[in-house]
Amino acid sequence: MSDPCLKIVLVTPEIPYNTGAIGRTCVALNLELILIKPYGFSLDEKAVRRAGTDYWKYVNLSEYDSWQDFLSARKPSPESLYLFEEHGAQTVYEPDYPQDAYLVFGCESKGLPAEILDGMEDRTVRLPMLDTRVRSLNLANVAAAVIYQAMRPQLGG
Repeated sequence: MSDPCLKIVLVTPEIPYNTGAIGRTCVALNLELILIKPYGFSLDEKAVRRAGTDYWKYVNLSEYDSWQDFLSARKPSPESLYLFEEHGAQTVYEPDYPQDAYLVFGCESKGLPAEILDGMEDRTVRLPMLDTRVRSLNLANVAAAVIYQAMRPQLGG
């Protein structure tokens, strides 16, 4: 197994099923899952384990108490951060994602907080939706679509 390069960051996730499903995708693709507290659930909850099935124990998981703790510890360059928001400046299909990119997703009910987005408007990315009656998509579905798009060159796409 090789060291993970692409990193998936969930900022204050609220729904254990989404976190579990994203963790499962991370295992399938050998990616690191980074969780930023606080969570809307306990990682010990059956729901997280159920969504991740028996793969949860294999998740390469890192946790941080806050966004600032994450920035201080990881020191990601702004160019490596891709912030996913409903009204992002570019679509998921535009960037050429570097192998060491951080794909950052906000919580299910509010998205990413303003303090993360401020000054980073050019780093925001959206997954297009064609019907305006749909306000948002499920976080685990968005994350999977984004991850596979970002990894297309590595996966032979």
